Amino acid sequence: MTRTIGVELGARRYDISVGSGVLGGAATPLAGRARAAVVSQQNIADLYAEPLLAALHAAGTAAALFLMGDGEEAKSLPTVESLCRQFAAWGLLRGDAVVALGGGVVGDTAGFTAAAYHRGVACLQAPTTLLAQVDAAIGGKTGVNLPEGKNLVGAFHQPLAVLCDVDTLSTLADREYRAGLGEVAKYAFMGDAELSATLADETAAAALLARDPAVLTDVVARSAAIKAAVVSADEHERTGLRATLNYGHTLAHALETLGHYGLLHGEAVSVGLVFATELAAALDRLPAEAPDATRAMLARFGLPTAAPDGVAAADLVTLMRRDKKAAGGLTFVLPAAGGGPLERVDDPPAAALERAFEKVGVAV
Repeated sequence: MTRTIGVELGARRYDISVGSGVLGGAATPLAGRARAAVVSQQNIADLYAEPLLAALHAAGTAAALFLMGDGEEAKSLPTVESLCRQFAAWGLLRGDAVVALGGGVVGDTAGFTAAAYHRGVACLQAPTTLLAQVDAAIGGKTGVNLPEGKNLVGAFHQPLAVLCDVDTLSTLADREYRAGLGEVAKYAFMGDAELSATLADETAAAALLARDPAVLTDVVARSAAIKAAVVSADEHERTGLRATLNYGHTLAHALETLGHYGLLHGEAVSVGLVFATELAAALDRLPAEAPDATRAMLARFGLPTAAPDGVAAADLVTLMRRDKKAAGGLTFVLPAAGGGPLERVDDPPAAALERAFEKVGVAV
């Protein structure tokens, strides 16, 4: 069964489709487009590009495959330039479209390339990883990395649609699949009671780890609905509401950059969630037992709850000051006092920071 979640943006709307086989419907949101440039990576293209291209051709859309490199290192300005030049040589025009077929690296890079090429061409997001289906492909945030930090160059570029085909998750490596659960956990901690219950229940958690399509469809749809609601209310992150989606991400992005992306994004988010919970507890925003509950949920899915060895707080602080949410100091997303809704917190006391760093194994 397919679940459909709408992203309402004033006079505009697009749909997130979640379920088995939804990738087969890619031609529908591309109707009327003469050409579609499908951006992917070799290992993903080997699995899913051929039927996608065939479906587009059958619907009358000329389509071609454009490959980019693997890993966060490929999420770069040189890759954007390379794709743009290939698009130009192929003849992609402003009225055509880009299809991002892959995980978050592909979605972010292809989406930003679409935003920049011809000053903006349409983009269809077809995420093939759990992390991208619940987070990266939704909401129009696109961008690439710099050596100085993650996602420092980008644009808001909302997609035509998002096709979350849970069948593609069956081919994910175990580590990458579990890493996606780090983002799912973030949504659970944001207050979705049913999602929290699923992750806390041993039977449901086992079904999720076994990649049961019905459970996956429900979990992906619930996670996507949370993000869709926030994006609909704060598309360009002007009110501060959308920043709450970065719960756990301030430390996560710094860990990724400092470790040269040795941690997968969802793994870094997992550590960041523990850090944020410890920081909130140190500030008396959460009860003292909250961090242990957070650790227990994340450990159930084999996710890390401490930073890698040898990480120094001073190096992380330098990187966190460059975070997109920051306004010249350190900015975190934390629960309000008493465990209330998430909110922005600027420059927490040094003692609370030191305690949180120590609790996740970071030298201070």
